[in-house]
Parts: sequence; structure tokens; C-alpha cells
Amino acid sequence: MCGIAGIFHLNTPKPVDPARIERMIAAMPHRGPDGQGVWTAPGVGLGHLRLSIIDVAGSPQPMAASDGRAMLVFNGEIYNFRELRAELIGGGATFHTDGDSEVILAAWQRWGPDCVGRLHGMFAFAIYDLPSRQLFLARDRLGVKPLFYAPLSDGSLAFASELKGLLAHPLLRRDINPLAVEDYLTWGYVPDHRSFLAGVHKLPAGHTLLLAHDKPLAQPQQYWDVSFADRRKGRTADLEAELLHLLRQAVTSRMISDVPLGAFLSGGVDSSAVVALMAEASGNPVKTCSIGFDVGALDETTYAEQVARKFGTDHRARQVSTDDFGSVDDLVAMFDEPFADASALPTWRVCQLARETVTVALSGDGADEAFAGYRRHKFQHGEDRARSFLPQALRGPVLGGLGAIYPKADWAPRPLRAKTTLLSLAGSSEAGYARAVAILPPELRQSLYSPEFLRLRGDYRAEQPFEAMMRGAPARSGLDRAQYADLKFWLPGDILTKVDRTSMAVSLEAREPLLDHRLIEFAASLPEGLRLKRGEGKWLLKKTMQRYLPEEILYRPKQGFVTPISQWFRGPLADSARAIASSAALARTGWFDGKQLGDMAEAHISGRSDHGRLLWQMLMLDKAIGRLAG
Repeated sequence: MCGIAGIFHLNTPKPVDPARIERMIAAMPHRGPDGQGVWTAPGVGLGHLRLSIIDVAGSPQPMAASDGRAMLVFNGEIYNFRELRAELIGGGATFHTDGDSEVILAAWQRWGPDCVGRLHGMFAFAIYDLPSRQLFLARDRLGVKPLFYAPLSDGSLAFASELKGLLAHPLLRRDINPLAVEDYLTWGYVPDHRSFLAGVHKLPAGHTLLLAHDKPLAQPQQYWDVSFADRRKGRTADLEAELLHLLRQAVTSRMISDVPLGAFLSGGVDSSAVVALMAEASGNPVKTCSIGFDVGALDETTYAEQVARKFGTDHRARQVSTDDFGSVDDLVAMFDEPFADASALPTWRVCQLARETVTVALSGDGADEAFAGYRRHKFQHGEDRARSFLPQALRGPVLGGLGAIYPKADWAPRPLRAKTTLLSLAGSSEAGYARAVAILPPELRQSLYSPEFLRLRGDYRAEQPFEAMMRGAPARSGLDRAQYADLKFWLPGDILTKVDRTSMAVSLEAREPLLDHRLIEFAASLPEGLRLKRGEGKWLLKKTMQRYLPEEILYRPKQGFVTPISQWFRGPLADSARAIASSAALARTGWFDGKQLGDMAEAHISGRSDHGRLLWQMLMLDKAIGRLAG
């Protein structure tokens, strides 16, 4: 696990100043405390920060191929590197190290850009091929590892693992993209198709980018996608056995490490399943850790302790309290772009706790997206059935009209929020799911924006690329399309961004076994009834894990990793909520209606409405803008 950065001249191969690369990697020291290196040649420079995990004493980077004809900087882990190494040796390759980095170089020299299809793991890497004078950038299939890039005014392209690496380049402009603000207010993060800064791009998950001197900037090429178009057949018992094999394979392959290794344990199904399989494969007690809250209804530590006792883990727990709100500036610094998933705070805390005893931690991320584990999947499935019985000519004007006049009920559970349900049913399946996933619906965003921002935004709505992705998905049903969007849009933009930044902030490598691409492909091929059955999400996964986990863990109501921000903004943080409306950074943009923000803050504090997530969003946006201006 590491950080990478580089500069590549698309036109004349001008010299690259090594000091400029050094400044870019120096902006991300947390990603690699164990070593760093810079390499330059005419028209190209590569920089690397190292967090040593495998082949701790060897494998320095930037790394040259055995014949010196290619250079690599690499962030991530290749879990099948030993099998690939053996295959490459059989084809005549020679190796001088014991790690996975040199395997990537040999794979490039053997298969060229197709090498990414051979790599099982999480990665973002850059290879400069000296004979062809090409730069090859690649990102893993699900987007576990990030990669930002930006064309600059001197004809070069700069790239880095984090936006702060690009911000260290003096030619990078800091102009905020207003469409990214629309995206952020809708989703709570800036999705991978856009960056907060105009002119900056994110290499999409499952894509590569091949660049050459004296050629224009190419477009990313997709090398992997997940398909829900086909349905796997067979007896449930056989599919259960296949799933267990894939789970074991995913977990054990991610337990390879030359440094101490452990796991996050929330007490939910997914992390408990990972810990159970780790305990099965390990000869020593698994090191586990969990974070609780000082709000009892949100605390899951008792369930985590139950799982820890069952598998005899070396377990540690810690509590997050209101006082942790003081760390908001640290969160802003981690993400660079505004990021409003408030569970980033406890995720960071559990990473800090893990790092006290381990350097690698396995997580349970990915199962909800792959196996239909979110409550919204159940609602989407039910609403699609209702849509099938009601023609659009009736749904649009009648249900839409009712939804528009029905009173809002933020306090109620989703099934009882008639306004939300009516508006969802009035539109298409894709529009309904976009509304379910969004933090702020279009009507509320419209009320927050100033006339100037509405002019800048134009006809664009953040839901448009989300709905287009669902419509174009290789899928057979509304549930398929919803899960596809979760895996391709929500997962890399929110969940994996959160885990990468919070873990790397403390120099911890987080691994996601439930995002093994073979496991994801298997889950996508399951019949709907084995993913969502009688209202129970992740049905086959839970059935498979019955041999390991008790029913009170498998079938208790899903809580999620929720931070009590609404309670905080009504209590000791009420003054912070009021201050958002008059924020200098937000006011300078001229993009928002300050009176509307102030009214919403007071409505939240009084308990008339729940705007906790909006207040958190605006606070994080305010601080991100202020940080860029500073």
C-alpha cells in the first residue's frame, strides 16, 4: 500500500524537475512512511511513497523491470502474484525481488495493456515503457485504490493518488467545478465521473489510460465490467457451496502479509463473516477492533463482542463521542474534496485503533452492494412491482401530484414516508432509485441555490448520469440495475473513498475480501430470489454463513455505521449549525440562499425537521472551499 505521483509530457518530452515530483509525494506522507523514491527521464517523472507490507526489505520503487526497459510506481496489492510469478518464470521471466511489484512489470512486458486482466487485487499503478515511450495508467476493477490526473498548461499531464498530490503542482488551477457542487449536494460526495476542481479527472474503476509523447490526451478504456444479464442455474445447495468456496478464497488470499494483520469487526453480518473465515484459516487469534457510540441506539459493540468471544479473537473496542466533532478539520484535510458521509469519523477512529497493533486490516465492505443488502433494495423491488401494475399515464400526473402536496415526514421510517414513496412511484424505476439514494432531492436543492448558481448549473442534474448508468446496465431487472449503480457509482465514490482516505491517513492498509471480483461476478449472476427473498437481503450469503454465525447476528435489523450528527446539531453543536448560514467561504461563492440555510438550521435545532445530514454537508463544503482558498 503506497502513494504514487508523476508527470508526463504529452508534447515535446521536456525535462521533468525531480523536485516537483518530490513536492507532490511530500503532500501525501501518510500513504508511505517506510520509504520514498523519484525517477525521471526525458518527458516523464515518477514518484513513490511506500508502506511496506510484502517483501518488506526489498521491492523499492520506482522499480525497473529486470531488463531496465520499463519503470513502475504502484499502489495496492496483487493477491495472485505468486501464481502469476510462477507462470511468468515458465515463460522465461527472471525476478530479483520477492514482492508483487516486479510481477506487474513482468506481466506488462509479457501481455502489454492486457496484463490488468491477469491481476487479482486492488491497485492503481503507472508504468513507463522506455522503448515505446508510453505511459500506462491502470485502476482496479472496483475502484478500491484512487488515481487523479490533470492535463496542465505546459502540455504535461500530472497524476497522483490523492488530489493533494496534484495541488502541490504549481500549474494546477483551483477553480471549483459548479457541476461538482450539484453532484456533491445530491450524493454527499463527488462521484468518479467528476472532480471538485475543474480540469481534474479520476481514472474510473476498471479502466486504463495509455499515453504517448507527441499524441493528444487519450480517453480511458474499460477493461472490466460486472454483468447482471445472465442467471446462474443449479440447486441452492450447490450455489451455497460455490459461494463458500469463493468467500474462503477471497479471505485467505487477503491474509498474505509480512506485517501484523487483523480485521474490523462491527458485529454486522459482513465483518462477522470475514472474521469467522479468518479465524478458520488462522492458527493464531485474529486481532479485531470495533468502534461504538455514546448514543445507545446506534451502538453495536455488544454484537461485535459476541462475535469476538465466539471466535476467540484478540478484541479491542473504543467509543466515539460528541467531542470527536472537533476533528472535522482533520476529516476535511483527508478528503480534499467535500465528503459528507459522516461515518467517515468512526471509520477513521476504528482505523486508528487498528493501527495501534496491526498494519493491515480486513473489512466487510461490498456485500450489501453485491448481494442486495440495503433496505433501499427491498423498497426498489417492491416499487418496481407496483409500477408494473400502474401505467405511466396514471402514475405521473396522479401520484406525482399527490406527492407534491403531501406533507414531508423526515422523522418517519422510509415505508411510512408517503411523500417519498409517491414521488418515487410517479417516475421511472431509475428516477425512483436515484431519489432513494440521494441525500437531497431536486426540490430541496433548488430552494438552496441562488439565481447565479442556477444559471451556472444550467440544465444539468446530478441524477442524470446515475439514471443513464442504470438504463445502460447489463441487467434484467430493476433490482439488477439498482445494484449495478451501487457497485459502479456509489461504491467507488463513497464507500471505498471513505475507507481509503481514513485508513491511509493513519498508514493502515485496508483490504476488502468481499470485493474480490470473482465473488462480485458470482453474486451478480444469482437469481433475484437468492439475493432478496421474502424481504430478506443477502439471503444466500446469510444462509451460507449459518454454519458459522448465530441467528441474532445474521438476522437482526441492519443498523449501519451511523454517526449521530442529528443529535449533535440539536445539542452541543447547535451554534455550529447556526453559523453555517453566515459562513464566509460559502457566502463568497454567491451560490446559496443564506436565509434558507438559516431557516433550515433553526427548524432542525427546534426538532420541527431533520436536516442533520444537510447541515453536515454544508459544513464540510464550507471547510473544503475554505481550505482550497487558503
